[in-house]
Parts: sequence; C-alpha cells; structure tokens
Amino acid sequence: MFRIDRTANRLSKLERTSFSKVGFREREHLQEWLATMPDALCEAMSEGEDGLLIIQKEFDGFDGTRERLDLLALDRAGQLVIIENKLDDSGRDVVWQALKYAAYCSSLKKAEIVGIFQLYLDRQGGGDAAGLICEFLGEDTLDEVVLNDGTNQRIVFIAANFRREVTATVLWLREHQIDARCVKVVPYRFGEEIFVDLQQVIPTPEAADYMIRMAEKDSEEKSAKGAQRSSHQMRLEFWEQALEKLRGAGLERWQNISPGRDHWLTSSIGVSSVSLTLIFLKHEVRVEFQLNRPDPDENKWLFDRLAEKKTEYEQAVGEELEWRRMDDKKVSMVVCKTPVQGYSKENWPDMIAWLVDRYRQMDSAFSEPVRKLAARMKPGGGH
Repeated sequence: MFRIDRTANRLSKLERTSFSKVGFREREHLQEWLATMPDALCEAMSEGEDGLLIIQKEFDGFDGTRERLDLLALDRAGQLVIIENKLDDSGRDVVWQALKYAAYCSSLKKAEIVGIFQLYLDRQGGGDAAGLICEFLGEDTLDEVVLNDGTNQRIVFIAANFRREVTATVLWLREHQIDARCVKVVPYRFGEEIFVDLQQVIPTPEAADYMIRMAEKDSEEKSAKGAQRSSHQMRLEFWEQALEKLRGAGLERWQNISPGRDHWLTSSIGVSSVSLTLIFLKHEVRVEFQLNRPDPDENKWLFDRLAEKKTEYEQAVGEELEWRRMDDKKVSMVVCKTPVQGYSKENWPDMIAWLVDRYRQMDSAFSEPVRKLAARMKPGGGH
C-alpha cells in the first residue's frame, strides 16, 4: 500500500506492521472498531452502506456454556451473522468456534433476537430495538418479518493472516452452501499514523459475483416450485402494475427495469449514485430523491445546495417534503410520502397514480438542478 504525496508527485510506501507491534488488542480495539463502524466490514464484503446491523458484542447467551462470540449482527435478509475476530493470526480453532456459535444461534427466535439487541442498546445508552430493526430492514412492523430463518446463518472470520487449515475449511463450507467468509485486516504504519486495510479474500470478489449469480439462479428455481412469502409476492405484483403505468406514462427510465420482491425500485437520473426511488410499504408509499455518492461530503454539499431553495422545490412538487440530511449516514435524501393501506389491492390504482405523478414532479424539480450542481462539484463536496 502506498501514500500519494501530491506536493512531490511521488508515492511513499506504507510499512506493513502487526497489531501486536503497534499495541492493539482484539477486544479493546479491533472488535470495538467493527462494532462502531460496521460499514468498514460491509465495504470489504461489497455489501454496501449499512449492510450489517450489529446487535450484540461478547454475546454469551448460550445455555450451559461460558463461551462468547465476538460480534453478532443481522443482515438485510434478516439472517444472523456470526463475526469472529482474531488479530495477527487466525489460529487453528477459529472455524470450530464459529460453527458452534452458529449452531447455538440457529435456534434464536425473533423475540429473543430483539431482546438481545435491546440489551446491547441499553448498555450503549438506549434505543428501541424493534424500531431500529424495522428501519434497517425497511419494514413497517416486525409482525410479518422473518428473522433467523432456517439454517442460513452466516459466518465471517477476520484476521491479518489465515492458516491453511482455516481457509481449506471455509472453502469446503462454502461448497456445502454455508455462507462463510474470510476478511483480511492488515495494519500499516506511516510515521505516527496507523492505517487499516480490510479485504475479503474468501471468496474473492470475482468468485463472489459468480456465486451470487448461481445462488440467485438456485433461488429462482426453488421459488418457482414453492410458495413465496406473501409480502414478497405482493410486492412483485404491485411493482408489475406500477411499472406498466410508469412505462405507459412515457417515462423512459423504467423501460428496462424489472419488478422485484423488494420494497423499493430505483431509477438513475444520469448522475452517478443519485437516484429517484419508489418505496412501497404496508402503511406508506414514497418517492425519494436519494444522494448516495461514495463521498458523504459530496452528498451533504448537494443536499445543502438544494435545501437553500426548499420553498421553491416544494412549490414545484406541489406539497411539503421531508428533507433528510442524515448527518450520521452517507446518504441524504428528499422525500415525498403519503399514508396508505398498501396491502389492500383495491387501493393500488390510486397509489400507483400517486407514485407516477409525484415521480414526474420530483424528477422535473430536482434532476436537472442536481446534474448542473454535480458538473461543477469538486471531490469532497466543494465547488
């Protein structure tokens, strides 16, 4: 790894070091970094922003044992993720440990998972576990949410170096449809500064893409043979009807977009990582103008420029909007929403008409100004 010296137009090599040499410990440091910044792990695994919700650390809720797993998380599918951290060496027994933890966690029910997360939040200063899980999963309530379904718990191993017996076992687990991953975390030194690089090494990014495609194919074949969850099937039907209306309205961006079972559909406005997104929930539909560029400062700068003319934009759209800067997250957005009884199909024609109309108005109001702002924006949100 190298550091760019802009002044001298030269590269300076960063010195690879070890955690023990620079005085870092597993629980005090690495575990705490990942607990407070799961985005770092998500980026290494190419899972995007906030792809994991940490719900407990040092979890010891296993009957009859004193064992503790390092970090317990939820992913966007509502599955539990067991995260085992080591520092400079993975050791020989880390896979056995993690498999035991995954087996223990496989029996956790929804109420138990919410309770585990609530205990974690209480120690961190408070918060509503059920509400935060709903927000993370994009659901109105937990009533129809399935958490920890079946035996699909995931395992993530983190270390600076992985022994051969560990990598061989992880590869074998993956061949048997167990989502196990190895993420290498390596410290570097430059003067008094310490840097950390996280990279997924099993599966490699190229292999991960292939495996995801094969998993999606397998999922499609299985879903064709069995009944889908009612909420997923309902979303699929809703988006089929909505896309028909969007295309019929002459909105070209939706011509090549397919319906899915997610609660959202997204279309680009022609600016990288800026989109207009339609949201379908049980009690609400929304049109969101999302600023989700890789650099958070760019998103905040664009948002602030738009917010300076808040009244003008709301007049153009025809109603009051929600302006969500979200300083603690990378993304910022402007939201137009309305309450509905979304799972009553007789309401769908009116809901879809509202979405088409508000999408057109939001597109007309925001897309061209943002294209112009992005054209004069420097990296980091300046201009």
